[in-house]
Amino acid sequence: MENHFVKVTDPKSLEDLADRSKQRPVVIFKHSLTCPMSAAAYDQMAEFEGEVALVEVQRARDLSREIEDRLGVAHESPQVIVLRNGRVAWNASHFKITTDAVAAAVRAAADNGQ
Repeated sequence: MENHFVKVTDPKSLEDLADRSKQRPVVIFKHSLTCPMSAAAYDQMAEFEGEVALVEVQRARDLSREIEDRLGVAHESPQVIVLRNGRVAWNASHFKITTDAVAAAVRAAADNGQ
């Protein structure tokens, strides 16, 4: 499968992602480069068929904090957040991050137009 991860690093990226979420759901994956649990979640997200905004928390600390502050979702790593219309439609962390769960959340957000 071709790489569908798009690294985002700066707080301005969150505004861009929120704007894009007005057209379709946007998937944000907060990933730790040093955590084995995050590596397992990365493998799950690699199987997800769709674009994934990848936030490597060690390399994008300001963005990670901005996501927490602006979206009101406490920071965890690994963590997936699905945005729709600039708001959190779904989020999960650790072992709740599965390819199927993320795909279902994206479908639900798209169907509901949340």
